[in-house]
Amino acid sequence: MEESSGSGIGGIIVLIVYLAIAVLFIYSFWKIFEKAGKPGWAAIIPFYNLYVLLEVVGRPGWWLLLYFIPCVNLVVAILVAIDLAKSFGKTAGYAILFIFAVGYPILAFSDAKYAGPAAKSA
Repeated sequence: MEESSGSGIGGIIVLIVYLAIAVLFIYSFWKIFEKAGKPGWAAIIPFYNLYVLLEVVGRPGWWLLLYFIPCVNLVVAILVAIDLAKSFGKTAGYAILFIFAVGYPILAFSDAKYAGPAAKSA
């Protein structure tokens, strides 16, 4: 019986860590959107947040559909990460930080300024 109570505590710890990470990323996207002149609350709306991200980087809205195609979504995510880095005056190499997810909080809490959409709208 004691064994199961220990796993319950472990589950609660995992849940707390997961929620803390989720809040960090929501807040990071909120700040990034605000820096780009978009509404910060868009970060909490599923799918709409991707649409707003596409607007920030200058990609057409229909690219949202590409996120639903297996393998293609990985390529799109990488291209959007590169465009996001360039939109804030960073190099394409900075996009590697986005791929490993640490770039979003760094960008949000840095003094990086939005320079405009890096990609040309189609």
